[in-house]
Amino acid sequence: MLSKDIAETMIDGIKVRVIAGEALGIKSPIHTRTPTMYLDFSLKPGAHLQQLIPKSWNAFVYILEGEGVFGNQKSQPVTSHHILLLGSGDGLEAWNKSSKVLRFILVGGEPLGEPVVQFGPFVMNTQEEIDQTIDDFENYSNGFEKARHWRSETSLSLDY
Repeated sequence: MLSKDIAETMIDGIKVRVIAGEALGIKSPIHTRTPTMYLDFSLKPGAHLQQLIPKSWNAFVYILEGEGVFGNQKSQPVTSHHILLLGSGDGLEAWNKSSKVLRFILVGGEPLGEPVVQFGPFVMNTQEEIDQTIDDFENYSNGFEKARHWRSETSLSLDY
C-alpha cells in the first residue's frame, strides 16, 4: 500500500491514518485474514481520544513523538519511544495535555493461539525455526542477504 492510499481523517484535533482496521468512522481498504488494527494517531494539544478495541484482542501503543496520558487522566504522561502493553478492556483513552503534537501507533489483533519461541530479536513457532533463522542470519541468506552491511549506532560507538 502506498502512503497516498492510506485512509485518513481529522476530527476534533485528532488525525488518524488507518493502515488496518477502523477508527473515527473510517475503514482501511486492506483486508486481513485475522482481524487486526494498525492506526497512526496524531493528537493536537488538548485533544482527547477514545478508541474501541475488542476485549479479546492483544494490543500495544508505541509513542512516536510528544507525550500523552493514557488510560485515565490521572496517569503519568508517557513520552516518545515508549511502549504500552494494553490489558483486556473496552479500548484506549488518550489525552494530549502538552503544548506539542502527540503521535503514536495503536497496533492490535485477535490472538492467533500459536506457540511462540523467542531468541534475541527472532520470534518463531518452534526451536527448529529459531535455529534455522539464526543460521540464515549468520550466513546472510533467506531474507538476510543485505545483513552483511547492517550497522548499529550502538556497535559503531564501541571501541574495539
